Amino acid sequence: MDFDAIVVGARVAGSPTAMLLARHGHRVLLLDRATFPSDVLSTHLLHVPAMALLRQWGLFDQVAASGAPPLAGFTMDFGPFAIAGPPPAVDGAANPFCVRRTVLDKILLDAAAAAGVTVRESTTVEGLLRDDTGRVVGVRGERFEAHAPVVVGADGLHSVVARESGAALYDATPSATACYYTYYRGVSGPGAEIYQLGDRAVVVFPTNDDLACVFVACPVAQFHAFRADIEGNFLAAVARVPGLAERVAAGERAERFRGTADVPNFFRTSHGPGWALVGDAGYHKDPCTASGITDAFVSASLLADAIHTGLPSPSALDAALADYQRRRDERLLPALNLTRDLASMEPPTPQMAALFATIAASPEESTRFFGAMQGSTPLPEYFAPANIARIMSTP
Repeated sequence: MDFDAIVVGARVAGSPTAMLLARHGHRVLLLDRATFPSDVLSTHLLHVPAMALLRQWGLFDQVAASGAPPLAGFTMDFGPFAIAGPPPAVDGAANPFCVRRTVLDKILLDAAAAAGVTVRESTTVEGLLRDDTGRVVGVRGERFEAHAPVVVGADGLHSVVARESGAALYDATPSATACYYTYYRGVSGPGAEIYQLGDRAVVVFPTNDDLACVFVACPVAQFHAFRADIEGNFLAAVARVPGLAERVAAGERAERFRGTADVPNFFRTSHGPGWALVGDAGYHKDPCTASGITDAFVSASLLADAIHTGLPSPSALDAALADYQRRRDERLLPALNLTRDLASMEPPTPQMAALFATIAASPEESTRFFGAMQGSTPLPEYFAPANIARIMSTP
């Protein structure tokens, strides 16, 4: 059977892309080498704009009822001061959620299947099929071929579709940090906590099953030293936050440590004749802003609209996919640049420290700040000179 679109990768970028295309009436094949539910390295966080998209897709209630608590807000602690408060609501969604990927990915996959997507788990794509002109017309595996006018790579950082299509990196910088995380029982607070400690960052996200995801980041140059004693170095970082250290000492670690130093920052060329990339396959960055899932949802929505618009003809599809990449980059490049700055773990300049301290002193401004961090307020707008002057002049 031929399809209108083939999506390779069925997690937070691929399943929404496939679902939205199927809801447009297209025949979609969704492939993943994993079976579901299954886990994957992740920051877990669904910022409020992601929850708003889930509401738009009819999946909000299911995700909200999945066992992860709604987060009251964020605390970003810089030591001398802390910016704390709720982010602004977006389209009726008011709370971020930190959902285990074993839970979230299965909800998204099931929603794609319910929309009419043909789902094949435990299926590894080994390469792309091309016609005589070089245009991508399908995928191949060990014992199968499937054909479609467009193949979408939603298969992560080390995407097979990106490799086979020759997608080039741009706006790229190497990994700046390494990170480890695990889960504790008895540690959760009412919201997300981020502690900036100079050469370490410590993050706590309440998640499913009354657990908290506790995350520690260090400069990538220290990764090998850190992993020589993962638990010792992890707890040494937590010990630099006394209140949290007490909670962790009184709590119970529920799972093994997971970690990586493979967190480069880049865009990839994400379109070509008969192919496109979405999610981490086409845009990847350090986890310090915990916005990977939100960005994947945004990109999936943009790509599904582009494919739907362009499917009538190859030339229309090529133009629509090029426009998808342009729109994605325009929206997400400011976040990529901010992420690189934060991932450097350099102390804020005196001017930036003064700005953050002023923001921290105002609950209303703190909420506006978290709007920029979560993507509901464009970063260039929030950090525009006129807006910074407004903030600094606030009595």
